[in-house]
Amino acid sequence: MRSDFLFTSESVSEGHPDKVSDQISDAIVDLMLAKDPEARVACETMTTTQRVILSGEIRCAPMYDEHNEEWAVNGAWAPGAKEEIEQAVRSTVRDIGYEQDGFHWKTLTFENHLHGQSDHIAQGVDAGADGSNKDEGAGDQGIMFGFACDETPDLMPATLDYSHKILERLAADRHSGAVPFLEPDAKSQVTLRYVDGKPVACTALVVSTQHAEGYDKGEKEAELKAYVRDVVADILPDGFLSDDTQWHINPTGSFVIGGPDGDAGLTGRKIIVDTYGGASPHGGGAFSGKDPTKVDRSAAYITRYLAKNVVAAGLATRCTIQIAYAIGVSEPLSLYVDTHGTNTAEYDDAAIEKAIKSIAKLGGLTPRGIRTHLGLNKPIYRKTAAYGHFGRVADGDFFPWEKTDLVDDLKAALA
Repeated sequence: MRSDFLFTSESVSEGHPDKVSDQISDAIVDLMLAKDPEARVACETMTTTQRVILSGEIRCAPMYDEHNEEWAVNGAWAPGAKEEIEQAVRSTVRDIGYEQDGFHWKTLTFENHLHGQSDHIAQGVDAGADGSNKDEGAGDQGIMFGFACDETPDLMPATLDYSHKILERLAADRHSGAVPFLEPDAKSQVTLRYVDGKPVACTALVVSTQHAEGYDKGEKEAELKAYVRDVVADILPDGFLSDDTQWHINPTGSFVIGGPDGDAGLTGRKIIVDTYGGASPHGGGAFSGKDPTKVDRSAAYITRYLAKNVVAAGLATRCTIQIAYAIGVSEPLSLYVDTHGTNTAEYDDAAIEKAIKSIAKLGGLTPRGIRTHLGLNKPIYRKTAAYGHFGRVADGDFFPWEKTDLVDDLKAALA
């Protein structure tokens, strides 16, 4: 590992068009899991000027049943189900704060192209590739990564953590009405200098925020920039900002037209923002819009959980974990631990791998075991879809994959 370097991560706000799409997709996941904890959802969303389009595959008997003859006239939808989905979409856009001519929760055009899940996918996920009913198979093949490091109290990369927190503050002030000139769309980017592998200074900051008319010149522009500087100074640790820090606040000038009206949005296009800001590898699969049988989501959550507990247990200061699955097969194909040379002398990476595999409560890291241990069959996903899936407290508590309740089990397994 290099010890002295510059590193950069970015974040985008809940009003960014791709994040609007992510939140809508996860609102649909939550809606269906609330009605059926075993629902299957793969919901993709496209947003553009005054339009939201859903597509994908679902299985949720209370809402959609291709075998219910009474519902056939509605295209297999239960009475009122389509209306519930539309309401979830409009409520999500409203809660983000879009009431603009080019994108308004009340007047946008909505299209629903969701349909039933493929039987060929269902047979592998439900029963496993061998046709047994002992355990469900993974919802797809793929590799997933989890990561943790000791750069922040949340055990997240500092560049990403600060990028998220800057935008969360802007959003909180916008929603409270404290800063009436802010609009929902925004982006941030933080560059830090690392010395001996630790962040010590901020060398560059980029914050672009959508704003009301007139805040791109004169005294109003100065007010906006002063506000952003104050937020950044409050978020970053003391001493990180200096006269050498480069500031770029709305560097392109006017940013009045934003969100889906300014740029089309799609589910799953901000996977690095969702995870570790580039500090860790990424398997390539997105999270939002997928129920937790999809290992793109659930296995990424369990690997973060495992990596965070490794660091929290003091076994290393930096940890990457990879896991791999085959569609329809319940047991993972591989588990790989890399502590990047930061592990304690007492336990090497192979020993940590062995300890993880031996912990019975993890259920063998099968899709069912992961969902059971972390309690993933719940409508908890819309709030994950902005400001990162990791290192966050939501509704006053950590997401289940952020808990460090495996520390004692790891230490016992290594003893």
